Amino acid sequence: MNYLHQFAFQIYPYIALAVFFIGSWARFDYAMYTWRTGSSQLLSSRGMRLGSNLFHIGILAILAGHVVGLLTPHAVYERVISVPHKQLLAMWAGGIAGVLCFAGLAILLWRRLFNARVRATGSFGDLMVLVLLLAQLLLGMVSIRVSAGHLDGSVMIVLSEWAQHIVTFRAGAANFIYGVHWVYQAHLVLGMTLFLITPFTRLVHVWSIPVSYLWRPYQVVRKRQATLDYGRRA
Repeated sequence: MNYLHQFAFQIYPYIALAVFFIGSWARFDYAMYTWRTGSSQLLSSRGMRLGSNLFHIGILAILAGHVVGLLTPHAVYERVISVPHKQLLAMWAGGIAGVLCFAGLAILLWRRLFNARVRATGSFGDLMVLVLLLAQLLLGMVSIRVSAGHLDGSVMIVLSEWAQHIVTFRAGAANFIYGVHWVYQAHLVLGMTLFLITPFTRLVHVWSIPVSYLWRPYQVVRKRQATLDYGRRA
């Protein structure tokens, strides 16, 4: 068990990050034209805009919160906000973003499963990504409930120390995770797994930073019959 723990929280993060960076570079270099979201909006627009916008707003807020919350040293923010108050802020902000993300994911997953045209043209990888994201989101939401049992912020500091040890290539990172609730451990492992699979799925488009997606114009699609009639008149 000690070996598995060390592998999961000391070695696996670097495997996942290496595959994430090198795999993304290789895909862009050798398969540039597969670097896309694979949008199904042309097949069916029902629920697409609402679900996608809710998902992206929620997931971007969650990612930003994780980066700032985990990687900001304690000495930097302690002059502005106490650890317990920072935890409460993270719980409320994460909860709101999680609800938005869940609503968007539910709509997208419903389209993928029950819209015949979207399902027929989709792949197993498309469905797998949505399911894994939903599982990760649910673990995160459950962790908020678990966090309510220790509002002193001690676990949050432990998780931050683990993340900061990983990104600064320091040994002993796995030691910080000993004894924390299994929900946090599962959340970390599944999160690293999402990094691992990103280069091989549509998640790779995260590198494109699609912020403009939120205010992009509608796509102009002409019916085929109208195009044919125009050709005859010409």
